[in-house]
Amino acid sequence: MAAKDLDAPFDYIIVGGGTAGLVVGSRLSEDPDVRVLIIEAGGDRGADPLVLTPGLVAGVYGKDDYDWNFLSAPQPTLNNRRINQARGRCLGGSSAINFLMSVYPSRYDIDAWAKLGNDGWDYDGLSPYFGKSGTVHTPNASTKDICGMTYHDDSLPGDGPVQSSFGEGFGPLNTAWMDTFAKFGLGMTADPRSGKAVGAFQNGATIDPATKMRSFSQNAYLTPEVMGRGNLAVVTETVVSKILFRVESEGEGEPVATGVLARAKDGSERSFKASREVILAAGALQSPQILELSGVGGRALLESHGIPVLVDNANVGEHMQDHPIVCQSYEVNAHAPSGDILRDPNILNAVVQQYMATREGPLGQSTISVAYTPLTDAEGVVGDEAKRALLDEALARADPAANTLPSAELERKILRDLVLTADEPVVQHILFPFQITINEAPAHMAEIITPTRPENYITVMSFLNHPFSRGSCHITSGDVGVKPTWDPKFNSNPADMELLARVVRFVETLVKTEPLAGFFKQGGERSPAVVADSLENAREVVRQRQICVYHPTSSCAMLPRDLGGVVDTSLRVYGTKGLRVVDASVFPLEPLGNIVNTVYAVAEKAADIIKAERK
Repeated sequence: MAAKDLDAPFDYIIVGGGTAGLVVGSRLSEDPDVRVLIIEAGGDRGADPLVLTPGLVAGVYGKDDYDWNFLSAPQPTLNNRRINQARGRCLGGSSAINFLMSVYPSRYDIDAWAKLGNDGWDYDGLSPYFGKSGTVHTPNASTKDICGMTYHDDSLPGDGPVQSSFGEGFGPLNTAWMDTFAKFGLGMTADPRSGKAVGAFQNGATIDPATKMRSFSQNAYLTPEVMGRGNLAVVTETVVSKILFRVESEGEGEPVATGVLARAKDGSERSFKASREVILAAGALQSPQILELSGVGGRALLESHGIPVLVDNANVGEHMQDHPIVCQSYEVNAHAPSGDILRDPNILNAVVQQYMATREGPLGQSTISVAYTPLTDAEGVVGDEAKRALLDEALARADPAANTLPSAELERKILRDLVLTADEPVVQHILFPFQITINEAPAHMAEIITPTRPENYITVMSFLNHPFSRGSCHITSGDVGVKPTWDPKFNSNPADMELLARVVRFVETLVKTEPLAGFFKQGGERSPAVVADSLENAREVVRQRQICVYHPTSSCAMLPRDLGGVVDTSLRVYGTKGLRVVDASVFPLEPLGNIVNTVYAVAEKAADIIKAERK
């Protein structure tokens, strides 16, 4: 039976053709004896230059063809500003619209998942899947020299479909970044892919070195060979509005997922049947939405929208985490390489023509550099006693009502121990060669990264790898067309504000330290205008300049049910049969750094779990 027969039952229906969904669909359809259907709300942008050209990513934000474009509830700790959250709305999902940064979690991060009761999900259980999902190309001699990549380890495995490379375009600014961190004792200690590393380093980018184009979930996992499989169907521009269940006689047995109800672009509705499983891969904001619309969620919320309750689990949509990032922009000298020069249409046109003709130049490159650091302040690395005192004071002020999840106490202990571990990254810094504009309620992400000031800037971004605060995402309507309300509740735990304030002060010291200081204009403009010369001023910088870094996770957390879980260690939704979630919403804790590689790895592991259960 051909997969293209949409009326016949499929073995597996995957809701969401994004970063995780395409991995699972591609791997499951390797078995010719199963029929797989992927349903994606957006379209096929696999040949779109705005998606494929690394340097044109700003062109996708805020446009319905690419971006769901969420806006948060007002954030009390951020001067009541609302925070923008770009989410991919096309095949490939957010891997099609991200900033291509390729970084990896630490052993501590993933081992913490297992400590929370998730057997098999420690670092040793997940790490093979980083190699299965991606190939990291060796940097050339020039890049190694400029970026000080003596730590790069070619023996680390990796032969998967997502291509990660280091490319060209690096220069003295990248060298200065590495050398300046080294002055604080923060030179890179090991290859960051090894699971144990601290210091400044050059991250890879998900750019195929052969084509200089974006490598993402669609062109990595949904290749022409995969699309040619007779047992795989892909339906685009179709929104799944609910999961369909077979409910046994009242009070007996768990509801069994039997398919989905979906809405096409023209508004027409139809159902698709699943004989084995429905796999929800709609992302951390929309997987909980679809569960709630389907009757899996908190009773009070569902009944308020007239939705029959199939599984009463108020943890659906709770426990949400996202990396809080503070953006400090400084005017640079004339010789500093700032991307702000692309505001000049003549320069932009020239680099576009260069890329289209030769695949060379800045549009096919990523020169962002990174640093993983323990907690720092204006003097450098914070000592053990000072960290302990800071955490004790801040955590004592936390409102118990801000996090009532059963897992809260254990998570706080894990995160506290991490901050107190001298060689674990509490913070990730990013050298971002553009200015950042932050308004009260940005219309979309392009507004944030588009130059608005006449001067040229470089931004030092700093985010907490493991925030203590927990947010939520819940439906406000029984209609899938109404976006859920996303409330990250940034800094609702005071520890996050106190940690960020110290880091903001460190950045003020960093940009005044040679050789990095030589790129910034003495007495130049800055944004914000507030100078973080005291902790209170640093807190004000956070209030004005913190946004999210587009890494939402954990809203359908993999945890024991009595700790507040939504899915078990096989990613099956508690209280149901034939239903799983496979995306970043299942992360029990936010890992360090950009999360896309961890999403790929989790999806690869999930595919193996599903295959093994079928056998």
